[in-house]
Amino acid sequence: MERKRVNSSKIRAVGYNPKSRVLEVELRDGTVLAYSGVSQEVHRQFMNAPSPASYYEDKIVDEFSARRI
Repeated sequence: MERKRVNSSKIRAVGYNPKSRVLEVELRDGTVLAYSGVSQEVHRQFMNAPSPASYYEDKIVDEFSARRI
């Protein structure tokens, strides 16, 4: 999955597959996490958030199950 760079102190890049509803988040330390069941709307809001790191922590980390890839 292709990831797009984001302007964030904690997150390097974000990828999304609308068919599988998987969101990939690449952190600055090189860790990549895949979150399952993420809607296109959540992805859109995440990419347009004034602070991607805050949106990630508030709306994604505790709401969706993740696996490290």
